[in-house]
Formats: sequence, C-alpha cells, structure tokens
Amino acid sequence: MKKDKVVTAALTVMLSTLMTSACAAQSFPVTPAQRQTAEEVAKKGLALSELAPNAPASYTIQRGDTLWAISKLYLQRPWRWPELWGMNLEELNNPHLIYPGQVLLLEHSNGLATLRVSDANGESSRNSANAPSEEARLETVHIAPRVRIKNLPQDALPTLKPSIIEAFLAEPIIVTEFEFNYAPRIVSAQESRVLLTRGDRAYARGPATAPLLDNQVREKRYRIFREATPLKDPETGEVLGHEAIYVGNAILVQGESSTEVYDHGAHSTSAIVPATIDIVSAKSEIRVGDRLFAEPARQLSTYTPHAPDIPVQARVVSIYGTAVVSAAQNQIVAINRGTRDGMAPGHVLAILKDGTRVTDKTDPSLPLMKLPNERNGLLMVFRTFDRLSYALILEITDAVRVGDRLVNPR
Repeated sequence: MKKDKVVTAALTVMLSTLMTSACAAQSFPVTPAQRQTAEEVAKKGLALSELAPNAPASYTIQRGDTLWAISKLYLQRPWRWPELWGMNLEELNNPHLIYPGQVLLLEHSNGLATLRVSDANGESSRNSANAPSEEARLETVHIAPRVRIKNLPQDALPTLKPSIIEAFLAEPIIVTEFEFNYAPRIVSAQESRVLLTRGDRAYARGPATAPLLDNQVREKRYRIFREATPLKDPETGEVLGHEAIYVGNAILVQGESSTEVYDHGAHSTSAIVPATIDIVSAKSEIRVGDRLFAEPARQLSTYTPHAPDIPVQARVVSIYGTAVVSAAQNQIVAINRGTRDGMAPGHVLAILKDGTRVTDKTDPSLPLMKLPNERNGLLMVFRTFDRLSYALILEITDAVRVGDRLVNPR
C-alpha cells in the first residue's frame, strides 16, 4: 500500500511538471501597457466604430491562424490587438492562448462590442449564475501506477507565422566596413576550384591577431557572407551600415597552424597552414574571399505587433534580395532607424507612398503640384541594429520601393 502511494505521488509530480512545461512553452509576453489597454476596454467595451467593417458574428479558429490575422479580422487597426483581448478579458487570461477549434462570438450591446469564446458545441467558458462551480466540474481521477500516453492540446496560435521571419534571422547582418574586412575569410579550395557548395572542403584564415583555432571542446560553426553593401540614408546619403549577404554555413574541422617547407637547396621557410572548413549548407555558390562570422546561439523570439510609443519618421533604405527593386507582402526591407532611435522588435509602422509630382494643366500658369502621400500598408520591425532595422511587410496595396516613408500607424 505504501509503495502504491509513493508511485502515485511520483506520477502526480511528473504530470504536474509536464503540465507546467506545456504551459511555459505556450507562454508569451504581455506588457503592463497592453494589459492596461485590455482592462480599459473590458470596463467600457469597444466602440462599434473600431470594428472592421466585415467583422464576422462568429469565427472558428483554424490551424494556421495567427493573432495578427484574427485582430485584422475584427479590428480596423490590428496592431491594437489588446483591445480585442479586452473584449473578452474575463475568459482569456493570456491573449496568446487561443486554440484551433474555439469559436469567437461577436456581441453588440448599447453601441459597444464584446467577444465571447465557446467550444465547437457552442458552450461558453464564461461563468454564469446557473453554471456549476469549478469544483463540481472537476472529474475525480484515480491514478494507477502504470504508463499512460495522451496527446497534448493543439498548439496555441502564434502572433505571426514563424516561418515567414525565421529564415531571415540567420541571413542578413549589418556590420561596419571594418568588421567585415577584419572577419576570417576563405582563402583557397581543393583542386583550385572557383565555386564551392554543400559537401565541399575549403581553407580559411583569420586576421593575424585572431587566427581560426579549434581550441574549444564544442564544434565551431560559421555563417558565410559575401560583400558588404553600404546602406545609405535616402535623405542624407550617409552610410548607416553595411549589409552582408548570407551564402551558407560551415564547420571548422582543423585550426590554423604553421609548418616548415624546404626548397631544392634544402633551405627551410616557415609557411602558414590555413584552417580547414567543410561547407554544410549553401544558399548560393560560395567563393574564395567570402567572410566567416561565428554562428550565434539559437534564440527563440516572439513578436507582439504594437505601435511605437514615440513619434517615428523613417524611410525604406533597401529591399532584401538580389536585384529586387520593389517589395510585396511578406518580404523584408531595411529601414533607416535602429536601437539608437528607439526602434524595437514588434514595432508596427505605416507605409506611405510618396505622392507624384504633376502639373496643373487647368491653370494657365501650369504650376507644379505634389499629390498627397497615400497609405500603402503596414510593416513590423523584427530585428534591430544600431542605426538600421529589418522589417517584415505585413500587408500592402501597392509595391514598396526604396525611399518610401514610414510613420506611426493611426
């Protein structure tokens, strides 16, 4: 009997740990300001004027949905998703914990809107006077000392689809010209090859003060980059940083060293033995002269779209990709504002298309006119550097080009 109690206690602890881990895995940050906005809406309700014109009376969460997409479905300004959360603060302790299969029900009352969550059978999780107590709803479970396997609930909805951004987290980097030129470089390939790809072996050297050495227990991995293109401010022409183009990955097989070589007269000369690297992945052909940057530790990032707390006046500096002159939805652009300007991951900015210059042909003097700037879409900052940031285009009505203006969303 005592043994059964010990096993039961152990299983209870294990199940509790698994549940805690599952909840932690689904935990996303909610800032005090976002919670405050939600609480204000929960008290007053949301004005019907803030709803999207075609906000559905009911919507069933689908696998593949995102918090941004659902906010856009119900709100005119989707970056203000805490208002959507506030419409149902009673039922949702965390707005990120919405699951496929749940049904959102939109209700109108006295010129205000609220949101209710129910399951597929139409049963709401909201407590009522006639609803059974929490204790009454709990089922008594007898735990026997044997292994049981049960699938975990379906994953909660992400804010945005991670696959859209993840590829770009490892690819472009912003460096100074000195950092790029000082980085280790590929100096030769086997059999005098010009182009390298996955599975090939190559040789590399670091600067004299920092040679490539394999003096660590852990395997050293590197990202390979080509040419650092200067990114200039569209307004001032100032170089804000250099964008290095990602071409592949490599691992260090053997570090640099030196050896003695002898000529025909038996005279010895000291020679450099470059480090040996193996190419493990290649996005495009890798060449002699390409630079190596140590691969940083993998970080799991979450993005919560929100408007900046400070006024922003920015410009699109470049569009990521080879020979790309305009950008569409889900493409990446660099902007001329960074951490020193207060930019942070998650900041949403409105894209303005410059009004064209035209001549007023109805006026005999033919004066020059500039048409008003027009709203063209939204983008979200996801990676910041000192003076530049990368942003993902969330939605758009027309192509985005270098020089387009960016401002706070209204």
